[in-house]
Formats: sequence, structure tokens, C-alpha cells
Amino acid sequence: MNTNVNPGANVNYANQPQSAPILTVKDWLVTLLILIIPVVNLIMLFVWAFGGGANPSKSNYAKAALIWMAIVFAFYLVITILFAGAIATSLNR
Repeated sequence: MNTNVNPGANVNYANQPQSAPILTVKDWLVTLLILIIPVVNLIMLFVWAFGGGANPSKSNYAKAALIWMAIVFAFYLVITILFAGAIATSLNR
């Protein structure tokens, strides 16, 4: 039976990876400024998500944004196909 009150007391933290620096407000303002530029935003999201050199917070944000873009694109594609089919059917009558 282990009665140790602090089970992590014997853990060596010297080999633990350093946590990433916290992004400042200025960093996020620059990030959001880049994201409002058409085409550049898509390229930068891929760079931040999969480039490997970005802060983990920014990388996770970029991955989440790309997932949402894919979901919205798929939704619009389905809606467009449905409307195009409805229009084509109404024109053939």
C-alpha cells in the first residue's frame, strides 16, 4: 500500500520538454491581420498548421480553422449541388 502523500515527488522534471511561450496580444493581432488577407490567409493557415515551426497554440488554432473551412466548404458544395439539380430539373419540364 502506497501512503505517499505526494506521488509526483520523485519525478525528474529535467527531461520534460519546455512549454511553449504564451502568445501576446500583439502576436494575436498580427495573426488576425494576416488572416483577413484573401489567399494569404489560407496559405498561412497551412504553414502554421503543418509547418512545424509555429507556436503550438497557433498551430492548433490553424488546424481548427482549416477543419471549419472544410466543413463549411462541404456544406456549401452540397447546397450548391442540390440547388443546381433543382434548377436543372425545373428547366427540363
